[in-house]
Amino acid sequence: MSIEKPAEAITCWVQLYSDHLYSRALHKTSSKETAEDLVQETFLAAVKAFDKFRGDSQPKTWLLAILNNKINDHFRKSYRTPVVADDDIIDRIFDEKEHWRKGQIPQQWPEADKSLLDDAGFQSQLHNCLKALPPNWHAAVQLKFIDAKNGSEICQELGITDTNFWQILHRAKLQLRKCLEYNWFKL
Repeated sequence: MSIEKPAEAITCWVQLYSDHLYSRALHKTSSKETAEDLVQETFLAAVKAFDKFRGDSQPKTWLLAILNNKINDHFRKSYRTPVVADDDIIDRIFDEKEHWRKGQIPQQWPEADKSLLDDAGFQSQLHNCLKALPPNWHAAVQLKFIDAKNGSEICQELGITDTNFWQILHRAKLQLRKCLEYNWFKL
């Protein structure tokens, strides 16, 4: 593609790659609004750095690299945002002796004829439960279980200690389980 003017190139790239970038951002963040913002930020960054694009890679590859950096920045920022949500889940589930409180013991989930992850209704509810997590918990779960990164990579990316990461992950899983039990399994 030999477009000499940055404005023409960016306009062309917006038309060609917006949908793909949006799909990637939505998959990574699970938020339409966030995905739209990240794609917009990606193109703004591309405009500012256009003179650095030498054409050594395809424009799509370059834009995806910018988007991935924007996504990582989003998770770092989300992680550092103070937790407004339910951070005392441990106290609500366990007593002072670290035993389950009455009515808080995890229930056995019913056996399903098919995989729950193949069920669109379950996927939707899981997505809602993930969105209900505090941003830093959501970032940790996203990076660990959806992006399949290892703990040390996540700690480095989020700027947290290993102990803090595993504590966040434990609390997030407890909250996800409670959310699914209440909203999907109705236990």
